[in-house]
Amino acid sequence: MTLHAPITAAAVRAADLADPAERARIDSYVAEHPDSVFFHRPQWSLAVERGCGQRGHYLVAERPGGALAGCLPLTDIRSALFGRALVSTGFGTGGGVIADGAAAAEALLAAAAGLSDRLGCATLELRGGDYPEGFAVRDDVYVGFAMDLPKDEAAILKSIKRRHRGVRRARELELGVRVGAGAADRSDFFRVFGESMRNLGSPVFPPRLFGAMLDLFGDDSDIVTIFNGSEPVASVLNFYFKGIVHPYWGGGTIAARDCFASELMYFETMCNAARRGCTRFDFGRSKVGTGNHSFKTNWGMDPEPLRYGVRTAPGAAARDINPLSPRNRLKVEAWKKLPLWVSNRLGPVLARGLG
Repeated sequence: MTLHAPITAAAVRAADLADPAERARIDSYVAEHPDSVFFHRPQWSLAVERGCGQRGHYLVAERPGGALAGCLPLTDIRSALFGRALVSTGFGTGGGVIADGAAAAEALLAAAAGLSDRLGCATLELRGGDYPEGFAVRDDVYVGFAMDLPKDEAAILKSIKRRHRGVRRARELELGVRVGAGAADRSDFFRVFGESMRNLGSPVFPPRLFGAMLDLFGDDSDIVTIFNGSEPVASVLNFYFKGIVHPYWGGGTIAARDCFASELMYFETMCNAARRGCTRFDFGRSKVGTGNHSFKTNWGMDPEPLRYGVRTAPGAAARDINPLSPRNRLKVEAWKKLPLWVSNRLGPVLARGLG
């Protein structure tokens, strides 16, 4: 693909994502840009706004004449517990500026800094791209996991030899598998995911967030659910972009551990993605030192540090939503003890500010 020549000036404005034509125009630009990731797609920002009530500010840079030259999706995250931040991309693990050249990138970053100040956000956080002067860059908190995806089931099974036994055992138990995005898929997913998040000590996101994602991404998303008899025990919501499958939100119940349902869930997700023509499996990010980090490492994938940049307003404290920090550890342990019906009721209210 050949990009337009670098520009020397760019006009930056906030896109109207409620306009389908505007979304399609931006989505086309994102799909063609070599540095774009799934979270740059405008559907993501709109789904977060609809699902969590956190306002999106999707900035675009335009050349004279109106052609797109860059974009920066931002989410205004407001939380009574954790303060206010402008994040690219809210509720995503990637983001930051993508542009055709330095001038457009600088214009977008300047506009983001100005917007953050006007909104009164203590923190401007970018999860990808280049970071200008004034941003504190950290690469020791999160790591990403990914692998090339073989073309068929046998090759996939061979590539995950560390989890081969678990997948084989789950198949011997004749667990059921369902792939879809209908009402039953969504209900079973939230039921499983809600229990999984409670057990990890984290509030679950609102069910309408998942519904908005599935509605807006359509065929570029689905849910894979594993059943032990009629009981859903593991479920994951997946996205597809540029030949990459992103099993983004997933988990299992306590019962899933005894029947290796999580192993089978990710194996079936890989096989389903390969049938769709995907060539890459992106296992997402994990915090260093967590059980989730260990689980993904045991699939044979090497962790890659993720570089995030934070600009903190003068005199303000940076936002802290890390569950491993001393400030939050006691909250996590207390949350694990809640009855499931309580955590599923309270969790969506609190999780709206955890983007």
